[in-house]
Amino acid sequence: MHIVLLSGGSGKRLWPLSNDIRSKQFIKFFRKDNGEYESMVQRVYRQICQADPEASVTIATSKTQVSAIHNQLGEKVGISVEPCRRDTFPAIALACAWLRDVKGVAEEEAVVVCPVDPYVEDDYFQALQELARIVRRGEANLVLMGIRPSYPSEKYSYIIPESRERVSRVTAFKEKPKAAEAAEYIARGALWNGGIFAFRLGYVLEKARERMDFTDYDDLYARYGSVERISFDYAVAERETSIQVMRFDGQWKDMGTWNTLTEAMEEPCIGDAILGEGCENVHVVNELDVPVLCMGLKDVVVSVSSEGVLVSDKEKSSYIKPYVDRLDQQVMFADKSWGSFRVLDIEDESMTIKIILNPGHRMNYHSHDRRDEVWTIISGEGRTIVDGMEQPVQAGDVITMQAGCRHTIIADTELKVIEVQLGKEISGHDKHKYRLEQ
Repeated sequence: MHIVLLSGGSGKRLWPLSNDIRSKQFIKFFRKDNGEYESMVQRVYRQICQADPEASVTIATSKTQVSAIHNQLGEKVGISVEPCRRDTFPAIALACAWLRDVKGVAEEEAVVVCPVDPYVEDDYFQALQELARIVRRGEANLVLMGIRPSYPSEKYSYIIPESRERVSRVTAFKEKPKAAEAAEYIARGALWNGGIFAFRLGYVLEKARERMDFTDYDDLYARYGSVERISFDYAVAERETSIQVMRFDGQWKDMGTWNTLTEAMEEPCIGDAILGEGCENVHVVNELDVPVLCMGLKDVVVSVSSEGVLVSDKEKSSYIKPYVDRLDQQVMFADKSWGSFRVLDIEDESMTIKIILNPGHRMNYHSHDRRDEVWTIISGEGRTIVDGMEQPVQAGDVITMQAGCRHTIIADTELKVIEVQLGKEISGHDKHKYRLEQ
């Protein structure tokens, strides 16, 4: 089975834990049996591999998320990188071209596309396998999975099936109706459109060529910034006449807001937090090494990170985005392919950052024009390379790099470093990367 996971998101609806680099699917909310936490993308990827160890998984995503994906899933997972955001149809078309031209997948193969971040159980992945089998039978060009509605939601689109059979032809789509209309649709057997569908690889490539006029993956990638912004629903699903929907009655939750996310949390507090007397239906997620105390609160979510602090009524937390849009701040933390970083302090002419490098990984070999840097090793062992000169480092060592010199650090064990940047113009754009000859 070939699965394409769509990994987008602006990182605003779960502020302050998410940002432009770490979207909601990379935040570790869910406790595993061993007591460790995993993110949405880790959970879904693990569930796919358990359901079908032979599954081919490709994640369609933006450049900003590639490092986080490698950090959490390793280097083996397939990634189709969008040069820029152009909505779901171009993203799916690019992933399909990548499967054919880079991975060599035959155009007759079945492909299943779904979001990377639903909260589901094993029956969902069994249903994905069934979608692929229906496509292989050739009864329809496109097969959707329709989610059985649990209430008349205004935030989902609806699929109107021809009958109430498990697999039925589709008669219509309805875009995010008011609650009263949604209730009427549900009474007629309507299903939520969760953005889950399957098709032959060649089918979508043919539809993509009709709209985008490209020859192969490299050609589409090169012209990607100029292609039309359009969703898969508008470009393909709502125009297709040979289309079916398969009903799914299992658990499916969209973890798009704090309200829905806390429903899936197995415990009220993650991090250092105390719920005092009178607290009811309160959830706390605290990423800082400071205690949080809540008293007398009801139906509230509290979230604390380097980006800020959120204290909100759970119902109102769904409307956070306009307020976060007003914020213009430095990205304070991120997962990278080599480890992670967290900003500790910002002054007019300095920035202090805590860096954690995973064993066997290193930063890019790079230089800066307008700032000096000082590294203080606080734990672990590794090596630095400064202007081509390599030397071992361990806890207590201090390395100074002036503007213009090329430098990197390599972790032999997990390596924790305090980096101090010094300069009048400290910017993430002030960076030149070089090939490191070793």
